[in-house]
Amino acid sequence: MQKFSTLKSIPAYLPIVNIDTDMIIPKQFLKTIKRTGLGKNLFFEMRYDDKGKEINEFVLNKTPFNKSKILIAGKNFGCGSSREHAPWALLDFGITCVISSSFADIFHNNCFKNGILPIILNDDKIKELSEYANRKEEIFVDLNEEKVIYGNNEVRFKVDPFKKQCLLEGLDDIALSLNKSKKIESFEKDLKSQKPWIFND
Repeated sequence: MQKFSTLKSIPAYLPIVNIDTDMIIPKQFLKTIKRTGLGKNLFFEMRYDDKGKEINEFVLNKTPFNKSKILIAGKNFGCGSSREHAPWALLDFGITCVISSSFADIFHNNCFKNGILPIILNDDKIKELSEYANRKEEIFVDLNEEKVIYGNNEVRFKVDPFKKQCLLEGLDDIALSLNKSKKIESFEKDLKSQKPWIFND
């Protein structure tokens, strides 16, 4: 998993509440178990018309927002089913930070497991940040300091210390397990010595 420390980008603003995981990545694209290739189908039904042509008015189809790494969205982002393809699609598109006033719990956790920082801010701060999207100006996210800097202003956010450390070090669930491989090997060695019959073929 890619490490996350700081991020600077012109944010894309998607002022829609209750964006569920099916809107983020529709069910027809869930056949793959690969984490790559899903970005082109992100927000598929909002980005493309019935003939598969890009809808020019949709924010992520516009320059410079088609290169945004930060998405500002309405409340309850990521609700619906627990599909992990949703953060995969965001990440493959290039979005590594989502800012909202609230997230669905499972989606929120899945973001951290895939290298995406979900930031919770109140509605007033969301509105302030959206103006930077409208003006096509960059904002700066600092995970270590837990703050977003925009213009001469900054706003603090809170992150669970363990999840924060995992993002900073680029540790997903597999990497966390591998970090304990020596302890696991030691445990297995002791167990084999104490209860050898468990290991008999």
